Amino acid sequence: MKVVRALWGSTHPGPTLVVTGLALALGIAVGLDAGRLVLLTLAVFAGQLSIGLSNDAIDAPRDRAVGRTDKPIARGDVSERVAWGAAIGALAAALVFSAPLGFGMLAAHALFLASAWAYNAGLKATPFSIVPFLVSFGIFPSLATLALPDPRIAAAWGWIAGAALGAAVHLTNVLPDLEDDRRTGVRGLPHRIGARASAVLAAGGILAGAVAVLVGSSGGMLGSVPLLGWVFFAGVVLVAVATAVLALVRPPTRTLFRLVMLAALLLAAQLVATGGAVAA
Repeated sequence: MKVVRALWGSTHPGPTLVVTGLALALGIAVGLDAGRLVLLTLAVFAGQLSIGLSNDAIDAPRDRAVGRTDKPIARGDVSERVAWGAAIGALAAALVFSAPLGFGMLAAHALFLASAWAYNAGLKATPFSIVPFLVSFGIFPSLATLALPDPRIAAAWGWIAGAALGAAVHLTNVLPDLEDDRRTGVRGLPHRIGARASAVLAAGGILAGAVAVLVGSSGGMLGSVPLLGWVFFAGVVLVAVATAVLALVRPPTRTLFRLVMLAALLLAAQLVATGGAVAA
């Protein structure tokens, strides 16, 4: 049980569950039947497990060097070899769950995962560290639409909303670790532009995602947006404002990343409330 707990702690449980919840919400929004919805959710969950585990397995030497006692692999609660085995197993499971949903879904999910693993493997330390987040989260809405019996690529505004959210996730996730990262040679985009600029850009990404969902799902006819859709939009706007204000008045903390995760859930709820036109 200790090993299982250590492996779960190495998957970045919070983001893993949020992204899985997003997939579930998108599947409901596009009208997937129960069987396809379960497969989509399991595929995304397994994929997120693989991303988190591979990230911590790769980073274990760096985490030890800076004394990251919050990381189970760095603490020695589970070996890197076991973690790598679990990561590869989860990756295989993600593709196995994706396959029955069609070649398009399988290919899109494989690209999503390849982009995320590329970030873990080295892109995180380059000026292009944001690119995997733009690619993976841009693709993300299409995982649900390609899982339909009549598969299709998500509407353009879905790509925009996903990429904007992905940018916000990246720009806030690394903020508390900027100094530790610099000490171990990691200098991604947020490290180069600074904590405050990263957080303000993240707030802009949150807002851009909300606007894309609001305008795109209604076809530009804002009068047709249901009241609940406006409520969730307002919630995302408040989260964006809170993110920007906190970034300007306080040193960066994990709170900014938690706010972005909250915005992700509100965006998913907004999409469901506005009718799920992402499949159009």
